[in-house]
Amino acid sequence: MQPLQQNTNGRQKSPTKRFLSVLGLFMFGFYFALGMAIIFWKDFPLQLDRTLRTLFGVLLVVYSFFRFVRLWQNR
Repeated sequence: MQPLQQNTNGRQKSPTKRFLSVLGLFMFGFYFALGMAIIFWKDFPLQLDRTLRTLFGVLLVVYSFFRFVRLWQNR
């Protein structure tokens, strides 16, 4: 049975690395939510064409997944 905490080379993460992991996870969620809001928010406060809004939202969602992959590889 594996312990509840995942250890890297038998050691726990330092508080700094743990903080950066949590911050990275938060930023992934932030960019993903912002991209989805830009895509689906009907009365978006900025006057952008629907196509540009969709492209910008998709760009943010893709960027959030790149951040998540980098975060996952650093764990």
